Formats: sequence, C-alpha cells, structure tokens
Amino acid sequence: MFLQVYNKIKEFDTIIIHRHKKPDGDALGSQLGLKRAILATFPTKRVLAVGGMSENLAFLGTLDEACDEDYHDALVIVLDSGAETLIDDERYKTGKFLIKIDHHIPQGEYGELVLVDNSYESCAGIIGDLIRNTPLVLTKDSATAIFLGMVTDSGRFRFSSTTSKTFEIASYLMNAGIEIDEIYNNLYIDSLENVRLRAEMTLKFTVLPTKVAYLLTPYSEVERLGVSTYQISRGMIGIMAGIENINIWATFTENEHGEVYVELRSNKANINKVAVKYGGGGHLQASGATVKSLDIVPEIIKDLEKVASGEEI
Repeated sequence: MFLQVYNKIKEFDTIIIHRHKKPDGDALGSQLGLKRAILATFPTKRVLAVGGMSENLAFLGTLDEACDEDYHDALVIVLDSGAETLIDDERYKTGKFLIKIDHHIPQGEYGELVLVDNSYESCAGIIGDLIRNTPLVLTKDSATAIFLGMVTDSGRFRFSSTTSKTFEIASYLMNAGIEIDEIYNNLYIDSLENVRLRAEMTLKFTVLPTKVAYLLTPYSEVERLGVSTYQISRGMIGIMAGIENINIWATFTENEHGEVYVELRSNKANINKVAVKYGGGGHLQASGATVKSLDIVPEIIKDLEKVASGEEI
C-alpha cells in the first residue's frame, strides 16, 4: 500500500494535502511532514498544505492558500480524518484523485485509495513509515513535524496505542538530526496566563460518583476569560487526567455560534462509541464530537456514566 501511495504522488504535478478541522499536533505534523518529504523528493512538484492553523502550533510552519483551479488536475491527500464531516475545506472532493490516510476507527469510507491502519498511535506515525518504506526523502524539517505529531497523539509515548513500532519509527526520525529539546520546549513550555487558566479550570470541573469528570464552559465564560474555545476544549482536557477515582473525563465548550465542542478521554473504557453516537469519532480512549447546543450535554454525560458502569448505550 505504501508503494501505491508513493506511485500516485510520483504521478501528479500538483498535490494538495488536507486534514481535519481544528488541527492538533498530529494533523499538522503529518500534513507538513508529508509536504516537506514530497518536496525534498520531487522539487519541481507543487505541494500545498491547506486549512486553518492552530495558534499554539504556529511554530511548526506556515500553511498554503489554494484556489479552485489548483484542484482540477491535482492529487488530493486527506490525513487524520476518520469521517468526511471532519475535513477542513470541502474542496478536497474536487481533485482528480483522492487518497485517504488515517489511523482512526473509520466512520464511513471515502477516497479512491485508502490507507487506514489504527494499529498506529498517530497519523504522523503512518507518514513516517510511508517515508521509511518508499523512496520519499526524509529531511530534518519533515522528521521534526512528524515526530511532533507522534509525540502529541501518543501522550509523549504514554498511551496504550504506543507500540514497539512507534519507537522504531521515532528512532528512524531521530536519525534525521531532529532537536528533541526544541520540539518539547515549543510544545510544553507554557505561558503564565495558561498556567493560571488551568488553575482556575481545575477548581471548576465536576466529579461524579460514577468516576466520570467533566468541565462545562459556556461561551459567556470563554469571553470573560479572553481565551479561545480551543484553549479550553483541547487545552484543558488534560487537567482531569491521571487523578485517582476519575476513569472518564470530558470537556464541553460552547462556541460563539452555540455549538459545543466535546472532548472525551478515558484510562480504560471505550468512549469512542459515545462520540460516534453524537456524530464524532476518534479512538477507543480519546474521541471528540461537535453537538448543536448545551442542551445535549446532559444526555452525553448520562451515556458516559453508563459506559463507566459497564452498561450499553
């Protein structure tokens, strides 16, 4: 399958790389890592990495702007997106050929060439292995982006999705001369503002007798705090992790349109089925969704409590 992907890359002069909305380290790391490897191998090709940038990951590099005409004879590659509804920029459908590369539990298939393997801890891990097993050229910049994607999606190699293959690929990337201190400093050295935000949010989350914890933040609170919804929805999910008597934890963060970003995590239970029920997806122990309003949140919490108690939802 890796060679099939490589041959399609070789075939096209224009390649446009997409991934999911609200990108995390894995989405951006795999996207920019693949772009840089393609350009190192085929310098005359036009390779565009498109979509919105996450402010906290802007140090990874800049993204590209594509016009409608760019898609006419283009190969489109969509990364790290289990469902089509998650893909940033619907023009991914308008290319000449579509490849899907992903590590999530599939929620409906798309693409003419599909490389999905959820034995990898990250989509970045698949991209690293793709480069390792084809003539694609690995550069330091490419390896840096891919390593960052692997680090963030594996929880610094702590999550159960981490395998011996994860470390084999990480070792391969390290041989490209990446600077681990710089990567970790960019990722984990925090601002005083964010430390204080975490302290405030830690005092606000709720822990239920069923060992389910959640942080609910209406948009009025987001505005009062002067932060982005992302800083709370993704940024604060970790404050409930690794705490005794919390087995499932969630953030529910309302945006300016009244929609609610849902992030779900667990240390054992399969919370993916809850995310899928509400139109989202992800992994068995790390998933997310977006729902229409805060009115739906009590239903999600009830389902999480059922999962915590071993009941069917």
